[in-house]
Amino acid sequence: LYTDKIKENKMGKYVIGIDLGTQSLKGFLVDPNGKIVAEASHAHDYSAPHPNWAESKVSDYIVSFTSVINDLVAKSGVNPEDIGTIGMDAINDSVIAADADGNAVGDLCVIWMDRRAEAITDRIKATVDESHVFDVTGLNLDSTHTAAKMLWIKEERPDIFEKAKYILNVDSYMVYWMTGVAAVDYAQASASMLYNVAKMDWDPEMCALFGLDPALLGTLQKAENVVGTLKPDIAQRLHLTPNTKVIVGTGDEHSSCLGSGLVKSGMVCDITGTAEPVAATFNKPVFDKKGLVETHHSAHSGLWLIENPGFVSGGSTRWFIDNILRKPGYKEMNEIAMGETSFLGKVDPEAKETLVNYIAPKNVAIGSNGLTFLPCMGGAMTPTWNGKARGTFIGLTLSHGIGEMARAVFEGITFGLKDNVDRFAELGINADTVRIVGGATKSPFWCQMKADALGKRLEATKSSEGAAIGAAMLASVAEGNFANLEEAAEAMVELGAIYEPDFSKKPEYDEAYARYLECYTTLEPFFNKYYKA
Repeated sequence: LYTDKIKENKMGKYVIGIDLGTQSLKGFLVDPNGKIVAEASHAHDYSAPHPNWAESKVSDYIVSFTSVINDLVAKSGVNPEDIGTIGMDAINDSVIAADADGNAVGDLCVIWMDRRAEAITDRIKATVDESHVFDVTGLNLDSTHTAAKMLWIKEERPDIFEKAKYILNVDSYMVYWMTGVAAVDYAQASASMLYNVAKMDWDPEMCALFGLDPALLGTLQKAENVVGTLKPDIAQRLHLTPNTKVIVGTGDEHSSCLGSGLVKSGMVCDITGTAEPVAATFNKPVFDKKGLVETHHSAHSGLWLIENPGFVSGGSTRWFIDNILRKPGYKEMNEIAMGETSFLGKVDPEAKETLVNYIAPKNVAIGSNGLTFLPCMGGAMTPTWNGKARGTFIGLTLSHGIGEMARAVFEGITFGLKDNVDRFAELGINADTVRIVGGATKSPFWCQMKADALGKRLEATKSSEGAAIGAAMLASVAEGNFANLEEAAEAMVELGAIYEPDFSKKPEYDEAYARYLECYTTLEPFFNKYYKA
């Protein structure tokens, strides 16, 4: 680790990049040359009090944030006077009501996978042409977006709404908590359904449609703009100084794109976390009339981000580990999906006997021996958007074991990625290479599966924490350590493993993918008939 001595030829200050995710908060302390000096993380979690609800306590975010900042300062030995700027990203499509003093009213954050506002969205769909909403906002009229969640708070929790001065994205709330300034970047705003994607401003018609005053939403600014400095009490709590600057920040998927080096047009990124957004950069807005991918701004203000905001990916693997495997973890799930049994020496004897019977010795082939998994554990965001869809295993027989089930989960998520990459190509964004960032980069098995199924080269970032790197890139530009995001990416984004596609396997994956699509298409009327979002 570096200390407070500036290396090489840069004479700027250190910066902090923070990524607030669904299940943890991660942070980097970065020197003026873009090198990571220290890193820290702190876990938190969400709850699902009702079907298709998902929420977190804001107080948990504050604890995680404080812990990580304190750890970064302590681990690095850097003088707080030499820490110039904090950059922040956080989960998209998540909202917090904040009072005039910076407190989260009700300690409630309604997070991205929540669909409690489905009935509200259905009601609005009956009053407006959905294609008009898409033309104005670039978004599908969907309950995952923040406008629907804000309106739910207004209608269902007036005790919270009436005390709120602002209703903000999570990153915007954290910046407001630190500085007293409520601001939102163009990328996050473009995911709200309240924003005119062509005019780059809050849209009066859309705000009226959802009964929301634009004054609740914060001022629009570039992600790297400095909004202010730390309030004295917050600076003391974080062991920093009141001179520490704070930038607007952005959403986690937008930051992950920056941290993967997507700073020019025509690049594609697979962002793997609890959700799996799939995004492509372009130098002009592109509108998908099928509605699979949406039109957002990039956190790089000169680019557009054409994206699917994320189906439940890591959340599906975690569900499988917690509820099916029970004892083993992510590494062991990979081994099971490959038909390996070496991990069995690590589990309890009682579990070992059961697991041996179900996975060994068996070849878990491409296509999971006819088993298909639909990764709709929080509704579907692909191959269509449908809050009523449900996660499903299809094709189970008495001969199937957890090896096929584990592989089917990996394959179903891979096919969700393929849905979106294929749609980019249909829209004229046909990249030969896909960047991948996040937790899945720790699985060579899964990365190779994705390369083979897509028939494209896959480039994994060296660090799995691309969002925190992206936040540090924005802070570094704000601090003046780099002239622009292109220069920051050159210094800070490192690629790791490269996965070349094995084209001999693609026909088998294409067959399994066709089965996945047919399963979803066949079951969608069933989902619509029997389930509520």
